[in-house]
Amino acid sequence: MDAYRGFVMFLMMAEVLQLSQVAENFPESTVWQFLAYHQSHAEWLGCSLHDLIQPSFSFLVGVALPYSLASRISKSEPFGLQFAHTLRRSLILILLGIFLRSIGRSQTNFTFEDTLTQIGLGYPFLFLIAQRSLRTGWIALGVILVGYWLAFVLYPVPAIDPERVGVPADWPYHFTGIAAHFNKNTNLAWAFDTWFLNLFPREKPFLYNGGGYATLSFIPTLGTMVLGLQAGRWIRAQSAGLLKRFLMMGVAGLILGSLLSVTGLCPSVKRIWTPSWVLFSGGWCFLLLALFYYLIDVKSWQRWSFPLLVIGVNSIAAYCIAHLFEHFIADSFRTHFGPHVYQFLGEPYAPLLRGLIVLLGYWLILYWMYQKKLFIRI
Repeated sequence: MDAYRGFVMFLMMAEVLQLSQVAENFPESTVWQFLAYHQSHAEWLGCSLHDLIQPSFSFLVGVALPYSLASRISKSEPFGLQFAHTLRRSLILILLGIFLRSIGRSQTNFTFEDTLTQIGLGYPFLFLIAQRSLRTGWIALGVILVGYWLAFVLYPVPAIDPERVGVPADWPYHFTGIAAHFNKNTNLAWAFDTWFLNLFPREKPFLYNGGGYATLSFIPTLGTMVLGLQAGRWIRAQSAGLLKRFLMMGVAGLILGSLLSVTGLCPSVKRIWTPSWVLFSGGWCFLLLALFYYLIDVKSWQRWSFPLLVIGVNSIAAYCIAHLFEHFIADSFRTHFGPHVYQFLGEPYAPLLRGLIVLLGYWLILYWMYQKKLFIRI
């Protein structure tokens, strides 16, 4: 789990490599274009490797929960104390997410669509589901996915000019039919945010999110965490045929999610975390978990994963470091080695070299924390 989590956090921290900017300098290179695509989010429909970061992080929160609960039960903690701790953890995640998104702004940026706040909003419900049986967990997943889909489909598609909510007229993802209920910034989640986010102090009224992200996505994100919870229960129980189960769940998720999307019943859109996206991305999460389980637990090939382990055991610290230290590291390196240090390999590679140095700085900080046994827990 720690190696998989480290891999996910590495992908997030590696945004500093700015592969899209490098790809612009080499427009004829299919390699750079491929790398740039997979370090960017799909515009609306579709999936890149970068799109799997948040689902994986959410999924692994669920995987870890059975172990956390078992530890607290072994200490004879009553349910009330466990739930109070859950609420405290949830609140810290929400506030930390808001704090990191408010850096450099003139006032607090109250939005709730990023990874930490989405997990924080759903975590108390995940805790309650984890108190019930494995079977109840699957039922809860079904209720979440079907209920969220119904809520979107039953909400009338508003008669709004898409350009008024930041969507160009020639945008290629204007859905029709049932799928139109999942269009960018003209859906249930967008309507909720035009009310909810304007309850908070803002520089100007909230009209739409430029990326189409939404607060209500925490509900289907809870579905992703429930998938992880079920996997964590299997792992902790040392269920027979774990690898086979992970592979079957992975393939089933990819097939079901894809079918719902291509038929138009429910487009697979990460930005609003549609139910089909829960299944599709959840399938990838199971396959990635199977890969790490096979390499590390089945084959006992562990030494290669140490750099990822250093990141994975301190994932909250890694998340904060990536949001707080980029410019400090980059500017310090330029100060001490000269203003043209990043042009050492040539101007086209300057963003990449800068990113590599910053990424190394991130890892060295985490390695120092690992050596000193400094682990941030919430």
